[in-house]
Amino acid sequence: MLLIVGLGNPGKTYQNNRHNIGFMVIDSLVGKYDLSPSKTQFNALVHTGKIKDKKVIFLKPLTFMNNSGRSVRAAMNFYKIPLDNVIVFHDELDLPNAEIKLKDSGGHGGHNGIRNIIDQLQGDKSFKRLRIGIGHPGKNKDVISYVLKKGSKQERQDLLQSLYDFLDIGEKIIKEGWQKTVMSYHSKKENSDES
Repeated sequence: MLLIVGLGNPGKTYQNNRHNIGFMVIDSLVGKYDLSPSKTQFNALVHTGKIKDKKVIFLKPLTFMNNSGRSVRAAMNFYKIPLDNVIVFHDELDLPNAEIKLKDSGGHGGHNGIRNIIDQLQGDKSFKRLRIGIGHPGKNKDVISYVLKKGSKQERQDLLQSLYDFLDIGEKIIKEGWQKTVMSYHSKKENSDES
């Protein structure tokens, strides 16, 4: 059983903000499959279903970003999901807009949603992440207003175009597993960087 978490803030005010890219990817993945209608559970929107005979739970915490870990921990406890089967999709300031990186574990890098998940898991950082680049405003004092705004028209177009890549990677993780996806993605990326 996989728990796939998309981070963001609930409500129309935040809907298309840079900080909500995790929600957007989950919505797109859910839209592709015949999953259960969303229900509110664990203070989150939850969809469950089977994809290629694997049970998958998609989770969008409704706690606001800084308390995302509460929903993640509650879902893990309820379904008895090991940390190795938890994957979190989130925005990443330290990557250029629309670039993605797969990460096995690590610190929070200043991301409050990731920080809270680590806190709620008693400091355990060994969950997987799919980091989605949103670029950096340049000055740290501008970060909060930057992540809580929509990107420029060009940024949004680039992100939408990359959304298909995110979906492909998300599907590959579900169908083929994390390690195989990481190896395939990084070797493909290295080949495209060389050409």
